[in-house]
Amino acid sequence: MTTNALSRPHSHGAGAEVPPKTKSQLLRSFDVEDFPALNGREEDWRFTPLRRLRHLHDGAWTAAAAGPVHEYGEVPEGVTVTSVKKKDDARIGSVLVPFDRVSAQAYTAAEEALVVSVARNAVVTEPVVVRIVGKGAEGASFGHTFLEIGESAEVTVVLDHTGSATLADNVEIAVGANAKVTVVTVADWAPDAVQVQHQKARIGRDATLTHISVSLGGDLVRQYVSAEFAGPNAAIDAYGIYFADGGQHLEHRQLMDHGVPDCRSNVNYRGALQGADAHTVWVGDVLIQDVATGTETYEINRNLVLTDGARADSVPNLEIETGEIVSAGHASATGRFDDEQLFYLQSRGITEEVARRLVVRGFFAELLDKIPVEPIRTRLHDGIEERLSKVGV
Repeated sequence: MTTNALSRPHSHGAGAEVPPKTKSQLLRSFDVEDFPALNGREEDWRFTPLRRLRHLHDGAWTAAAAGPVHEYGEVPEGVTVTSVKKKDDARIGSVLVPFDRVSAQAYTAAEEALVVSVARNAVVTEPVVVRIVGKGAEGASFGHTFLEIGESAEVTVVLDHTGSATLADNVEIAVGANAKVTVVTVADWAPDAVQVQHQKARIGRDATLTHISVSLGGDLVRQYVSAEFAGPNAAIDAYGIYFADGGQHLEHRQLMDHGVPDCRSNVNYRGALQGADAHTVWVGDVLIQDVATGTETYEINRNLVLTDGARADSVPNLEIETGEIVSAGHASATGRFDDEQLFYLQSRGITEEVARRLVVRGFFAELLDKIPVEPIRTRLHDGIEERLSKVGV
């Protein structure tokens, strides 16, 4: 079923296809067949090694014998966690309509969805932690998660991915008016895992979503986070931490879609990479539609290359359709260690090896400190330290 037929590419003589003018005109559909087959030359896929997706993108996949399982303990008062049949729950698909082929494949193939629901006005002091544990990378799995946050609720939800899997999944985040929500997603997969994920948030008026994405594990992880605003004075702060080791491909994309007045978005992603053929990709898109007056937005990506043979691609984009905004900006920087920082530390008697570790710790510290769940924050810190020890940093 196509939900935005006007956004399809169209022809001007001799069958030439014209791409959409803006991100708002992208084709959106639940039907896989509405999307053309991928060849790797598409703008949104040119950095992704399709051959490593294990056919998640072309329909030639074989179903896994056992997909990832969801684990969660006793949930706090005001929160319910249930598994529902997608076809029987009208909430599923109300926030996220796929705008690429893999997301549509995941939507079509996943029969059930995990729904985390937070009651209106609930102030949940304990984090809600859902563990997605892969049981093997042989064969493809598909998943769907729906986070429903009631009006004026306050909560932290963690989606923690571990184990082995070949997974394509969608996550819908519905944030009610005046709610304050933190969503932490962790990709701490085993080395053989592949994940392609689309997360979509709809943020109600006067609500604030803090979204924190961490990617450490897996052979290939590609995550697309998109957000739209359902009313004025809505805001999102999107933070990202990633560390690619030799041979890993970690790709993060965002779309902040400003379609109502007086909303704010802030994107801050930081990555480090080391080892032969380590590859990271960050693509940040901000769309300010003509009706989105009073918008305030900024995005920044910083990458720290620790060894030869690693590659970081960083592409910030702004599409602005009105001049009546508060501010809009972007920045991107990729480089090696700051020689001045190293010199400063060494001049105070600190060895070069320790100085390098301190620089990397400081690089990630600000964003790691935003994770409000101490056991997970500590685990991720230790994981970064373990990677640094591999190359004597």
